Amino acid sequence: MQRLPFAVALLLAASGVSAQEADTLGTPLGHKEVTPPAAQASMGELLSKGYQIKAAIPNGSKFVVFMQKDQSAYACEMQSLTASRCGTLN
Repeated sequence: MQRLPFAVALLLAASGVSAQEADTLGTPLGHKEVTPPAAQASMGELLSKGYQIKAAIPNGSKFVVFMQKDQSAYACEMQSLTASRCGTLN
């Protein structure tokens, strides 16, 4: 149960960094422009696209997994080892 406050603090800190970076106009020099991914995906698809697991929180018999790459984030509900559904957070 002590993981939940840590995970929430981690997500809030990450969103604060993202909000600070969002104040710039356009893509900074030397960075390639990131195209937004689809609104729905599976964890396997996201992992193959380079997304990293940032936190996992138990929710009853399921887990909610938070994944992030650059300024794009997803929340995934793991229903079983082979079934998951993910939705974009931003």
